[in-house]
Amino acid sequence: MATPDIAFAVSIPLPTSPALENPPPSISAQISAPIDVNGEVRPDSGDSEGPFSTQNGSVAVGREAPYTNGESPVQTVPEDNHHHEPHQGSPHSPSAELADDGVGTPAADTRPLPGNPPTPPSKNHSPIGRRESVFSQTDTQETLRMSIDSSAGGYANGYLPKNASSASVNLTPTSATASHKRALTISKGHTVSVVLIASALETIAASKEAKRSAPLKESVQRALDMVRAGEGGDRPREIFEPLRLACETRNEKLMIASLDCISKLISYSFFVESTPVGPAPMSPPPSPGPSGRHSTSGGSHSNIPPPSLVDIVVHTITSCHTETTPETVSLQIVKALLALVLSSTVLVHQSSLLKAVRTVYNVFLLSNDPVNQMVAQGGLAQMVNHVFARCQVNGGSARSSQRAKKSSSGGYTTPTSTRGPSTPSLSDSLPLPPFSPPPQGDRTFDQSEDGKVAEGIDGHNDTPSDIRSGGSTPPRGGDGDSVVTLTDDPQPVTPETLDTKNADESMPEPHPESWIRPMTTEDMFIKDAFLVFRALCKLTMKPLNTESERDLKSHAMRSKLLSLHLVLTVLNSHMPLLVSPSAIIYSNSSHEATPFVQAVNQYLCLSLSRNAVSPVPQVFELSVEIFWRVLSGMRTKLKKEIEVLLHEIFIPILEMKTATLKQKAVILAMLHRLCQDPQALVEIYLNYDCDSQAVDNIYERLMNVISKIGTTQSATSQHKPSDPTSPSLAPTHKPHHNAVPPSLSTTALAVPGSLDTSTMGLTDYQLRKQSLECLVAVLKSLVSWGTTTGKTVMDSAADATVRSNLSEDAKTGGNTPNMSTDRLSLSADVPRQPSPDPVDDPSKFESARQKKTALLEGIKKFNSSPKAGIQFFLNTGFISSRSPQEIAKLLLSTDGLSKAVIGEYLGEGHEDNIATMHAFVDMLEFGGLPFVDALRTFLQAFRLPGESQKVERFMEKFAERYFTSNTQTPFSSASAAFILAYSTMMLNTDAHNPQVKNRMTKTDFIRNVRGINDGGDLPEDFLTAVYNEIVSNEIRMKDEVEASVTAPGTGLASALANVGRDLQREAYLMHSSGMANKTEALFKTMMRSQRKGSKSSDQFFSASHAVHVKPMFEAGWMPFLAGLSGPLQESDDLEIVDLCLDGFKSAIHIVCFFDMELERNAFVTTLAKFTFLNNLGEMKTKNMEAIKTLLDVAVTEGNYLKSSWHEVLTCVSQLEHMQLISGGVDVPESGRKGRPRVVPTEELANESRSTHITVAADMIFSLSHYLSGAAIVEFVQALCDVSWEEIQSSGLSQHPRLFSLQKLVEISYYNMNRMRLEWLSLWEILGQHFNQVCCHNNPHVGFFALDSLRQLAMRFLEKEELAHFNFQKDFLKPFEYTMIHNANPDVRDMVLQCLQQMIQARVQNLRSGWRTLFGVLSAASKVLTERIANSAFEIVTRLNKDHFAAIVHHGSFADLTVCITDFCKVSKYQKISLLAIGMLRGVIPVMLECPGCSLANHAKVQKSPTDDPMIKFWYPVLFGFYDIIMNAEDLEVRRLALDSLFTTLKTYGSTYPVEFWDTVCQELLFPIFAVLKSSQDLSRFSTQEDMSVWLSTTMIQALRDLIDLYTFYFDTLERFLDGLLDLLCVCICQENDTLARIGTSCFQQLLENNVKKLSPARWERITATFVKLFRTTTPHQLFDESLRVEIDSNSPDLSDAIDNKGQTIVPAPLSPSVDQPKPDTKMSLNDRRRIFKQIIVKCVLQLLLIETMNDLLRNDDVYATIPPEHLLRLMGVLDHSYQFARAFNEDKDLRTGLWKVGFMKHLPNLLKQESSSAATLVHVLLRMYYDTRSEHQAARPQIADRLLPLELGVLQDYNKLRLDTQAKNIAAWTPVVAEILEGFCKFDEKSFTRYLPAIYPLATELLSREMAPEIRESVKSYFLRVGYTQRIIERS
Repeated sequence: MATPDIAFAVSIPLPTSPALENPPPSISAQISAPIDVNGEVRPDSGDSEGPFSTQNGSVAVGREAPYTNGESPVQTVPEDNHHHEPHQGSPHSPSAELADDGVGTPAADTRPLPGNPPTPPSKNHSPIGRRESVFSQTDTQETLRMSIDSSAGGYANGYLPKNASSASVNLTPTSATASHKRALTISKGHTVSVVLIASALETIAASKEAKRSAPLKESVQRALDMVRAGEGGDRPREIFEPLRLACETRNEKLMIASLDCISKLISYSFFVESTPVGPAPMSPPPSPGPSGRHSTSGGSHSNIPPPSLVDIVVHTITSCHTETTPETVSLQIVKALLALVLSSTVLVHQSSLLKAVRTVYNVFLLSNDPVNQMVAQGGLAQMVNHVFARCQVNGGSARSSQRAKKSSSGGYTTPTSTRGPSTPSLSDSLPLPPFSPPPQGDRTFDQSEDGKVAEGIDGHNDTPSDIRSGGSTPPRGGDGDSVVTLTDDPQPVTPETLDTKNADESMPEPHPESWIRPMTTEDMFIKDAFLVFRALCKLTMKPLNTESERDLKSHAMRSKLLSLHLVLTVLNSHMPLLVSPSAIIYSNSSHEATPFVQAVNQYLCLSLSRNAVSPVPQVFELSVEIFWRVLSGMRTKLKKEIEVLLHEIFIPILEMKTATLKQKAVILAMLHRLCQDPQALVEIYLNYDCDSQAVDNIYERLMNVISKIGTTQSATSQHKPSDPTSPSLAPTHKPHHNAVPPSLSTTALAVPGSLDTSTMGLTDYQLRKQSLECLVAVLKSLVSWGTTTGKTVMDSAADATVRSNLSEDAKTGGNTPNMSTDRLSLSADVPRQPSPDPVDDPSKFESARQKKTALLEGIKKFNSSPKAGIQFFLNTGFISSRSPQEIAKLLLSTDGLSKAVIGEYLGEGHEDNIATMHAFVDMLEFGGLPFVDALRTFLQAFRLPGESQKVERFMEKFAERYFTSNTQTPFSSASAAFILAYSTMMLNTDAHNPQVKNRMTKTDFIRNVRGINDGGDLPEDFLTAVYNEIVSNEIRMKDEVEASVTAPGTGLASALANVGRDLQREAYLMHSSGMANKTEALFKTMMRSQRKGSKSSDQFFSASHAVHVKPMFEAGWMPFLAGLSGPLQESDDLEIVDLCLDGFKSAIHIVCFFDMELERNAFVTTLAKFTFLNNLGEMKTKNMEAIKTLLDVAVTEGNYLKSSWHEVLTCVSQLEHMQLISGGVDVPESGRKGRPRVVPTEELANESRSTHITVAADMIFSLSHYLSGAAIVEFVQALCDVSWEEIQSSGLSQHPRLFSLQKLVEISYYNMNRMRLEWLSLWEILGQHFNQVCCHNNPHVGFFALDSLRQLAMRFLEKEELAHFNFQKDFLKPFEYTMIHNANPDVRDMVLQCLQQMIQARVQNLRSGWRTLFGVLSAASKVLTERIANSAFEIVTRLNKDHFAAIVHHGSFADLTVCITDFCKVSKYQKISLLAIGMLRGVIPVMLECPGCSLANHAKVQKSPTDDPMIKFWYPVLFGFYDIIMNAEDLEVRRLALDSLFTTLKTYGSTYPVEFWDTVCQELLFPIFAVLKSSQDLSRFSTQEDMSVWLSTTMIQALRDLIDLYTFYFDTLERFLDGLLDLLCVCICQENDTLARIGTSCFQQLLENNVKKLSPARWERITATFVKLFRTTTPHQLFDESLRVEIDSNSPDLSDAIDNKGQTIVPAPLSPSVDQPKPDTKMSLNDRRRIFKQIIVKCVLQLLLIETMNDLLRNDDVYATIPPEHLLRLMGVLDHSYQFARAFNEDKDLRTGLWKVGFMKHLPNLLKQESSSAATLVHVLLRMYYDTRSEHQAARPQIADRLLPLELGVLQDYNKLRLDTQAKNIAAWTPVVAEILEGFCKFDEKSFTRYLPAIYPLATELLSREMAPEIRESVKSYFLRVGYTQRIIERS
């Protein structure tokens, strides 16, 4: 029957013909429709105003097609419905097919022939577009217009809200209003064209099936009647019933018609039920058809509410699909399901939703039609996207705040009032609607072998068995109710405290059990998303058999690829939902809630663990992409899971030799993205490397692995491929021409943000390049994170970059940004958040890392030596003591300790080890475990050692622990358990050791343990169970099981067996399966522990501090360096080189920024080596690039390079050297003699002079003034070092290399204006360098350096210097150093010329520089070249004459005098010396007149010593004279100086204050004679002769002048008498008698000249001096017996040595006479000679002193002045001297003994001393006796007591003398005797009479001797006096 046309644009515009020659389109084309933020398709502009637009976003019909490629809008051709039969006579035109859009496909195949593509809807539309894809852009976009805004959809399954009437819209197309008067009104005022329904019903009614089936016929008729009557709009079930039954007929035509009608009714919201209905007329009946499917089992609905209409519709549509369903029907099924799922009014949930998804999935898998595959694939993507897009996380603030409120309170409130007004309240408060159970026995979904089906996409919790066994199965609620639940902690539940726990173990809620939480529509949406995602994850986990792996077109492979792709799409587009804290899944059966991410993580991680090891490239690549999404978006939620995946899978694959290049390349590409995200990178480091709970240092290991890949050479080509495929261009494929379904490649399934891997991993070269890119990206990320502190210019630039990036992304529809929980990581240009997170404490992380490093070190030590390891753990605090419990706990809880080593340690027989073993076993829990399980648990903790004794100890303890832990055991005692345990281990070895041939049987085993249970047997069934379990399942350590991957065999047999096999693939499969199993086991353990509620320490730390970069770089700098330098060395590819150099730049920036010295030196040194400037012959372009990089680094990082400047500046120097060589300049090179010079290529030579290099090299120096104070010091130090190396390398060439020296001068100019403090530090280095350079033995170097120095000095002297600063002095020091140390006269002459120039040009600016100036001139005075000395003296003369006042003013007067003094001391040129002395004397009057000296009023002002003008001016002049006296070599000069000194003192001394005289005496006068006291002063004499001359001339004259000066200024200098007397004492007590005589002479002169001025106190001091002198010179050693002991010697007599001494005078102070050798010591010959010499000297000196005293006391003035008591004291000294000599002379034996040992040639005597002292005594005592002064008269008795015994003794001794032998003695004593007799004669009468009896006999005795005339006269006088006294004769 003909029906009027209806303008109707359907939901899925599909072509009628599949167009087999066209390849299937890519999904990316299908997802490229405009999608808004929530991932939903935006309606095109202008549509909302059309007549068919809907207010609530339902499907609009009759729209214009969207614009495509600039087309104008084209009105869709009205649809001509041909549901009942095709048109007769007029075939479909292509345009009609397009207009029809394939919705009503006729039963007969009317597709156009291949090669005739359908005509496009517009003439402007090129047909080429259709060849590219079955979906044109128009089709695709129209398709996607289905997923329109569902944000207003708040309805449960099919229930329309009550207030929906306000939103009702007339859906009747306005364009057909005139021709269609009939319309069916559906609920709430919606209308739908009757024709739409009637045509389908009529088609069904006219079919044969309707006539055969009564129910079908009745229902069709009923529905037709209702429709024609304009009724039935409010009874959709009755209208739907015939459509449902028609679908079950399995008639293709009927199914197409029904499905087409259903899909259109869905579009008109026909199946929306306003209120819950009662039971349906009937539940879905059994499905007819060959498969015999049944929708429900018998009693399945007994207690379940009737299914909703939507569920029935879904069931009906999905039931239409079987393996044999025609392609046309499949297409309608997809269309209908897509319309249903995407509908915003008819909402499909849970099991129905899963059914729909599953069915479309199966269409994709089972269809052979490429078009159907493509449509199903695109539809599936849209459905999944829609399911997630409709979940509005954080969308409504009211909702999220309500949820937060609810969470924090710990309970639930029914939220009715908090919802916004637009959300219907009815649906929020409704209980969860029931679900129809899925059909049982659906064969399509149970076929696991061929992998065709989407197993697990249904409402049941059909978790794979392996997950179930792992204990991770979520509990079942009802249909589709499957969640992981909340933690059982009683505390309030917040998103942070969520934990995955089993519902069965959770704490009961405080609410009544009957309370059911109302499920909001939003909750339903989130739950739907979870169910779909879980189902997809399960599909990805289906294992592939070998055939499927090889065949990409197999069902299993296509299923896996599609499911993986869909998972990736979800993660890519809906990450905010997955990680949102407000995305909570609520359980129906309990009151528990779980965050979405925790609910899906187990499925996602297990999926990854199985697929990430796949050898299939497509599966592997998708898995890596999924992992990247997890890593970038979910790392804060899945900390531990990510660690496991990286540690167990991805990093090991990178390290595996058996992994393919492609696999490694894909992982590297993923890591490259990680490396580009600074935040992610830093957080990886913080959360894994700084976490002691983490098994591995992930970041550090990654860096090592990446670096290793980049530097490891492979067997494949190392060169760049000649023409690599551009990664941006996907390879083109020829279109398929067969009906075989195409493979689902990842290229066809591109997800935004995914990488194109088609060109990756093709060569080893590419892989190495990738690893290099990763390393560089890491370094750049570290730079952007760590070195942009604060809101600097850099940050502003970064912000701008971000904004531009965002705008670019907006333009290009770029990647969806990777979301983390809190912040968006946009690009590497974005640094960390400005305010650091308080939780992010760098010091804590650093200490944590150090602790972890220490732990790893301890583990390493323990594994090599347990004792050392335990000690280390103790030292580092991991255990607090050596207690067994502490050690056992450590061994049990520390991962990484070798189980074998633990076993060995615990098994040792030492008591400490045994105690630790017992504590260890006591910590294991065996309670409730079966015996074998307990044994397995026990043997997992360590590896059992091999020795039987150790095994026995272990088993004993195990048995004891097991027995005490378990009460219900068959053992009567622990010993039974011990024996069984031991036997079980023997059985384990016996059963599984391949070397054992005769295995133990069960009978043997039972026999072995018979009678062990306290005499009885253990139950046989128990023993049998033990035996069976051990035989079937060996007790092995998990580690061993994992490591037991067998290595491929060797030898001929295995070689033959390996022919045709892919050994690498097989090895990889072996490894990877182990990896996957281990990872899966770890995940299961993790989930189990989470469910048990163990407190997770997996807090994720977000990074915010820049400081983390430093430890991160320290951890990875060696891999960085290796990874960058390896490729740089090996590759000449400039792209690689640029990458490496970029990395070097970043690395150096980091090490400089954080001041990491070791690392900085390593990187800069390595980069410098790559310049090849020291090996020009091998230089290449890449080395030039390295030079540029190094120069750039120097310019940018100058402030932080420190000691690395040396490398940089060396390269700059070598660069200049290279430029010279390449320019043809003859450059000297030391050490290259005989070797040909290598010249760089012309190209490189030109490049070395390029602008980049020239400017950068120049900037290093010209910008040096911007360097910091510390940096410029390092820079200058390095430049000085390089300069010296340059100069040294030049040798004595006429053109030495002075490049760096020139640069030093330049930077000195640039930095001249620095603050003084910085300049001081600089000049300390520069000055030292100029010292070195100016004194170089190559004069050309010296000249250049001096000239440079002069220029600098001239410039420097322009700057003003304040008083009391020394900058000028320090600056000019190198001139002085050069003058002293450079012997070249020309160089010295140049120094003087430089000074002259400076004086002429800058003399007015000289301040402290005067001092150095005079220092230079002083140094010149010592030069042995006359012209130098003359020139210098001329300069001094001129300065003294012209600039004296300035010199004084600037405090350099002393320096001037020192300089003049130095000229005075010149030995070679007497003329200069004499002129200089004249100049020095001439300074005095000028000084006195100079106002600057202020000497006029000095006495009145009390100043500090340094400011005293006497010290500042007088002292330097006087000291100059003193210096000349002491050190001048010329005698005449010394004489003049001596004369000048004392003349000056006499002339001006009267003006000196007393304090200054102190200084003069102590510092200038007395030190002249210091040589007498100390031999140290002798060092200034070059020879002994010089010293002798100085002593005999200058010093003697000086002593006389000193006595003269003392006399001249006696009143002033009297206070220094003590010092003068001490000086005279020292002078007298010398072994040299010349000096002694001068001393005594001066002493005598001093007393005689000043005798009138001496006070009694002074006389006392003089007397004491005499006493001291006499004591010092008394030779007591004459009486030492040891001197007379014979010593064998052939040496000449000492007397000879004494007699033959030369005429030289040597100061030698006498040692005190108390020096007695110890009696025990044996004296040597030399010692005795020395003593003899001293004795003789003392004798001579004693005699000299007696003579001096005699002379003095015979002087009347002296005698008259000296007080009698002091005179008597002197007499006592003389008397002692007399008695000593007399005693010696009388001891004949003593004298003989001395003579015999060679003391003297003749018999020694002290006759002269005896007689002289006696004569003086007699004379003075007699004079005192007769003195009439009262003091003397009072002392007369004392005098007499001394005098008479002396006189009597002398007379007695004289009478004994014999004339013949003692004539000498007689001659010596004669005058003494004469004076004695004369003295007696003068006695008064009384005294004479009194002493007459004693004297008379002696005088009489004289008469008998021959007498000298003077005695005769005296005797005559005596006898006359006797006569007078006795009155014998009278006085005449």
